[in-house]
Amino acid sequence: MNDLSWFATLSTVAAMIGMGIGVLGPAIAMGRAISSALEAISRQPEAEKSILRTLFIGLAMIESLAIYVLVIGLIVLFRNPLLEYLLNAKS
Repeated sequence: MNDLSWFATLSTVAAMIGMGIGVLGPAIAMGRAISSALEAISRQPEAEKSILRTLFIGLAMIESLAIYVLVIGLIVLFRNPLLEYLLNAKS
């Protein structure tokens, strides 16, 4: 294998590992947020609307982190600037 194919393979593996790790954090945070919200609702059922509204806003913020990881991973896979640099340096 030449340098270019090694670089493409390694950047693909790095993108997959990065996406896996990057999605793991938001998944754990979402689980903890939902768990805490259900616990709070069970303690104070009269505050359910306020707790749920805050929960959904927090879940949307956490989900945006996972979407950012996906976007960066796709950029690394399909529009890798370092790969373009290697292509230009070879020619």
